[in-house]
Amino acid sequence: MKAGTAGQPASRGINRRHREGKSLPSINQEGLRNHNLSVVLQALLSSENPLSRADLADITGLTKATISMQTAILQKNRLLEDLQTPVRRVSSDKISSGKISSGEASSGKISRGKISPVKKMGRPSVPLGFAPASWAGLGAQINTDGYGFLLLDFTGQVLAQEWESHPMVNIDPQTACRKVETLIQPTLSRFKRRHCRIVPGGLALPGLVADGHHLLMARNLGWEQVDLNNYPLVSQLRLYGANEANLAAIAQVPGYATHMEAETYQNPNSFIYISTDIGIGGAYVRQGQISRGNHGFAGELGHVSVNFKGPVCLCGRRGCVEMYAGRRALVEAAGIAQGQAAVQPQALDELLDRWHQGDPQARKAMRLAIRALNSVIASAMNVVDVDTAMVGGFWSRIDDSVMEEMTVDVADQVLGSSGMSVTVMKPPVNDHPALRGAAELGLRRVIDNPLQYLD
Repeated sequence: MKAGTAGQPASRGINRRHREGKSLPSINQEGLRNHNLSVVLQALLSSENPLSRADLADITGLTKATISMQTAILQKNRLLEDLQTPVRRVSSDKISSGKISSGEASSGKISRGKISPVKKMGRPSVPLGFAPASWAGLGAQINTDGYGFLLLDFTGQVLAQEWESHPMVNIDPQTACRKVETLIQPTLSRFKRRHCRIVPGGLALPGLVADGHHLLMARNLGWEQVDLNNYPLVSQLRLYGANEANLAAIAQVPGYATHMEAETYQNPNSFIYISTDIGIGGAYVRQGQISRGNHGFAGELGHVSVNFKGPVCLCGRRGCVEMYAGRRALVEAAGIAQGQAAVQPQALDELLDRWHQGDPQARKAMRLAIRALNSVIASAMNVVDVDTAMVGGFWSRIDDSVMEEMTVDVADQVLGSSGMSVTVMKPPVNDHPALRGAAELGLRRVIDNPLQYLD
C-alpha cells in the first residue's frame, strides 16, 4: 500500500482533502486538447528545420495518434499546411540533448529557443509549416511622432503596414484613437474578404498601462488617467493597451510568435531593451519572457536618476536619464531648437549631422548622454544579472563604433563583467519594433490558447 500523509494510505489523504474543501488539480478533455495543440504550435515555432508529424511526436513526447489528431485540427483551420519538400526523419536524441526536454514537452513549457533536430537516415516524411497569410496578428501604436498599424502572419511576413508621421503631443486620446481606427479599417475589411483571420494584439503606448485598458500616464503625449475602453479602437477592435518598450522588446525575442528564420537563432533571449524617443522606456526580457513586475510597470529605465541636482523631469524627479539622452533633451542641449520645435524629425537630423561634423555643443551633449545611458545600463545589469543591452529608437542611428565604446564603458561598471560577456548593441528588429511586437502579441494568444480561436 502506498503511504499517504502521516502514514495513512494515499486514498485516505485524498478523502481528507476533499472533506476540507481543497480541490485537486484536474483537466478535462477540452483543456487537454488545448494544451496539446499549444505544445505542437510551440514546437513548430521553435524549430530551425521543418518537422514532420513523426518528428513532432519525438520532440513533444505526444503519441503519433495524438499528433495526427492535433495537426488535422490545425490544418482544417488553415494554421498549418503540408510543405512541398520532404524531409528525412530526425533523431529523438533531440529530446535529451537539445533545448527541449521530454518534461518540458509534456508540461507545455517548451522554451522559446532553437530546436535543431539531429538528422538520421530514414524514409522522407512530409513536413509541416505555418500557412502564410491565413492568420494575422494586428498591432497598432500611438507614439509622440506618429501612429500606425501592422498585420503579421505566423511565417513572420508583414501582410500590411501603414504609418502616419505626425506630431501627436497634446492631441487628445479620443482624436488619436479615432485616427488609428480610421487608418486600420480599410485594410481589415480587405483581409477579411480574403478570409484571413485577424487576431487583435497590442496597442503600443509610451506610458504606463494597467490591465490592458487603463492608461495611468503618458506624459510625453500629455495624457493622464485614460480609460482606453471608451474608444472603439480598444472596446471593439479588442486591442490590448501595453507599454511600447515592452512590445518593442517582444519583437526581439526569437520565436516569440512567428517562425524563426535561421539568422535569428543567434539573437539573445535574455536582455535589457531600451527604447529611445522624446522619452526613454525600458524592458527586461528573461528567457524569452517579459518581466513585468507586480503591476506591469517594470523596466522604466528612463526615470532612473543619474544626477540628483539635474534638470526636473516631467515625472517630477531630478536628473532622469531621459533628461540627458531623450530626443528633445539632446536637441535642446545642442542648441538646435527648443520646445515643440525640438521634437521635429529635422531637428534630430541636424543634431546627428552637427555631431558627426565635430560641433562642440553637439559633441558635449552627446558625450553627456552616452555617459548617462551607460550608467543606467550598467546599474540595470548589476540588478538583474543579464549581459546584453539593446538600445533601440533613434539611438540605433548611432555609429556601430559608438556602441562598441559603450560596451567597454558599461563593462567597466558591471561588477561581474569578468564572468560574463557584456554587450551593448542595436536591436535586430528596429523598424517600428513596437508595432511588430504588438502584432506578435495577438499571434501569441493563438499559440497559448488555440481552442479559443479555432473552429
